[in-house]
Amino acid sequence: MSRRAECEAIEQLLSEARAGRSRTLVLRGEAGIGKTTILKRARDTAEPDVRVVFAAAAESEAQFAFAGLHQLCAPLLEFAGVLSPPQQEALHVALGVRGGAAPDRFLVGLAALNLLSEVADAGPLLCIVDDTQWLDQASAQVLAFVARRLAAERVALLFARREPHDGDDPFTGLPERRLEGLDEEEARILLARSGHAALDTRVRDQIIAEARGNPLALMELPRSARPEGLAGGFGLPHALSVPRRIEDSFRRRSRDLPAATQELLLIAAAEPTGDVALLERAAAQLDIDCGAADAAEAAGLLEIDTRVRFSHPLVRSAVYQAAAPPEHRRVHRALATATDRSDPDRRAWHRAQSVMGVDESVAAELEASAGRARARGGLAAAAAFLQRAVELTPDPAFRARRALDAALAMHEAGMSSAALQLLDIAEAGLLDTLQCARAQLMRAQIGFHLKRGSDMAAMLLDAARTLAPLDPAMSRETYLDAMDAAIVAGVHGSGGGVREVAEAALAAPPSPAPPRPADLLLDGLVTRFTTGYDASVPMLRRALEAFREHEPHTEYVADDHRWLWLAGRTAVSLFDDELLHKLAERHVRFARESGALAALPGALFVQLIGLVLSGELARAELATQQTAITTSITAAPLRHAQLVLAAWRGRPDETLEIAATLERESVGTGKRTETVLSQYAMAVLHNGLGNYSRAQEAGTRAIGSAAWAYNNLAHSELIEAACRAGQPERVADVLEELCSRAAASGAPWGLGLAARSRALVTDGAAAEKHYLEAIEHLGGGRLASHLARAHLVYGEWLRREGRRQDARQQLRIAHEMLTDIGAEAFAERAARELRTTGEHPRSRTAQPTDALTAQELHVARLVATGATSREVGAQLFLSPRTIEAHLRSIYRKFGITSRRQLREMRLS
Repeated sequence: MSRRAECEAIEQLLSEARAGRSRTLVLRGEAGIGKTTILKRARDTAEPDVRVVFAAAAESEAQFAFAGLHQLCAPLLEFAGVLSPPQQEALHVALGVRGGAAPDRFLVGLAALNLLSEVADAGPLLCIVDDTQWLDQASAQVLAFVARRLAAERVALLFARREPHDGDDPFTGLPERRLEGLDEEEARILLARSGHAALDTRVRDQIIAEARGNPLALMELPRSARPEGLAGGFGLPHALSVPRRIEDSFRRRSRDLPAATQELLLIAAAEPTGDVALLERAAAQLDIDCGAADAAEAAGLLEIDTRVRFSHPLVRSAVYQAAAPPEHRRVHRALATATDRSDPDRRAWHRAQSVMGVDESVAAELEASAGRARARGGLAAAAAFLQRAVELTPDPAFRARRALDAALAMHEAGMSSAALQLLDIAEAGLLDTLQCARAQLMRAQIGFHLKRGSDMAAMLLDAARTLAPLDPAMSRETYLDAMDAAIVAGVHGSGGGVREVAEAALAAPPSPAPPRPADLLLDGLVTRFTTGYDASVPMLRRALEAFREHEPHTEYVADDHRWLWLAGRTAVSLFDDELLHKLAERHVRFARESGALAALPGALFVQLIGLVLSGELARAELATQQTAITTSITAAPLRHAQLVLAAWRGRPDETLEIAATLERESVGTGKRTETVLSQYAMAVLHNGLGNYSRAQEAGTRAIGSAAWAYNNLAHSELIEAACRAGQPERVADVLEELCSRAAASGAPWGLGLAARSRALVTDGAAAEKHYLEAIEHLGGGRLASHLARAHLVYGEWLRREGRRQDARQQLRIAHEMLTDIGAEAFAERAARELRTTGEHPRSRTAQPTDALTAQELHVARLVATGATSREVGAQLFLSPRTIEAHLRSIYRKFGITSRRQLREMRLS
């Protein structure tokens, strides 16, 4: 089959890259469908004017962090000298060129992006990655990140991915082509051209039927049948899928080779790096002459030049699966001996595969490899090393301890189900009292992460009490875990309510001296729910300041990072928009740097809520698009942020669709806070649309939950809705609570919302005083969204008072601000009010920035501050070349020619 459409797509890909427009293509299809053949055609088509770098992932490499990225980038490291020092260090540490602290996963992605961009300066570049379904997690995330950020470089990325394949797919959403099987006529032509002996008609039809259009199956199935079967129509196997049959075909072909050739093939299959020297050294360990490879090459299974390559990825798996366990152990032992000691992790992995039974020395090596993998930011790799170490550990106590460590690594890497299996192993072993308590704690933490049910707080309390005499510091952290669980569950009573947990936490061991930020946060929250909001404010503010002031790599920041999720939400409860911004930024940065992808959605949730409230809706929307490095992007916390963003945007269809999805997912999970957050979003949406009775209904549901005893977002929404619906008396207690909290916090955010809410329920001159007070307070912080709405409700009040001229002034301000922010429904509400005053709302005055995309506006604002292209690229995770391309577009749209002119413009 010519695969004309796919070949044309490859030609287009290369043409675009040659013209300076980067493109990506993902080829998808089942094993044997022709992906590798198309990749080879792309390589042949690209050369000689396009430089080609190639990587082929292998299942056995999936445990090595950045192994795939190393294959792709190692031949290009001569260009790394032009990268900034932080990017150089991140890339070199990730690739194992040098030691160092765990690199920022996003910085590694940016370094890889800029490396490819620099290489492409010398000429077009084609990067090919085969079998991406077997890429290690870190490499897959970085390459998907790079693919989404290439724009103005002469780079083409071509990925092949087998389907169906279990697991997350970071390449989802990239341009793709799905390879289908050949039709019957094409299959007949290919079979006729394959050089097989004449086939019996019935056999030919059977092969075509069973191959289901799979080209490799058409080539291999006839080779797997005996001559008498081909001639007489005796059956080919029916029970297996096409890819499995192809593997069986390769397996049978390899069995016909000499014994030495088969063993050499097995060595090559067990070591997927393709290192010829390593193959030769391992063969020498087994007294095999490398000339034995000739027979494999003649059979079309293997080729050796500068690298060892199988003719198809399925050959490797077929050869490896055909061998018996003793043969596996024999070749892995040879490979371990032959592997250079400068690569201890690979050596340890081969040793681990060479062991039958248990071996403490190998388990200890794997544990050390896990530590190095974690230091490079490879949590998934660390988990895999530790899991194998558990299997090899002979001592029950050591085995249980390693199982606990492996469970923690699995959980941090986002594989909580696997972590639970390791906990089962740990708890079945010999655990001391402290380790039993740790296991109990971890099981509760994983349960909270997976289910967030109302029973999780009680489980965590039990663990905290058990830990109190054994590890006081861990006990206090567990009490804080229980507080977090109770707040999220949002229930009263049942032993897991917020107040019940707070009262139980009074028995926590005393805080160390000096206290850690987490200790301060625990004490503040206990005070909040046992003594009251007013008494807790100073303590909680001190705790949040402690989180903000600690720099990375200080004594205990690494242990406290997981509390930044709770700290950020606490900033909302204190009406502190500045701390909210700082803590959210720190949490996102830490989650990215540490590779703790399970924590990233929650961190982004808090950050995006802060951006929405500060009126940076465009930046919030852009931020949701810049998170593709993590497959956690669809996690519930981040979807809730997207829900709130859609509500503030005033987009009912989008808001209702997200809300319905979240409601379905939360049924039976006990996630009351997440459900109630949806009600807050609905209150915002309907207040913007003017559907006040529906906004009041949603706000009442939100305030009615115990979860909102900790939160301040919904109070002002409910008060506004009730007043506009003509029922201010129904929210008197809510107003009293809001004003009390605002006074205790003393923060402009809270004082502004309280004044705005008081104004809504007040008449005459006193109301005007409150409106002006609200505008003054809200104008002193980051809360542009609420400031614009203060102008809106003040203008509405002035119109009802008959002061049309004054009303117009406030409504114009509100309309312009809300339009600039992108709060479409609230802007239309202001426009309706303006029309009622007799003034047709003027269309927003065209601004030069209107012609810019959100990305271009962000670039323009950063460049206007004096930032270089490299600095802007580092902040936005784009290459300098792409920043320059954006600048050219910005200059053209603005009618300017220089950065100096851009700095002179007012880019609000």
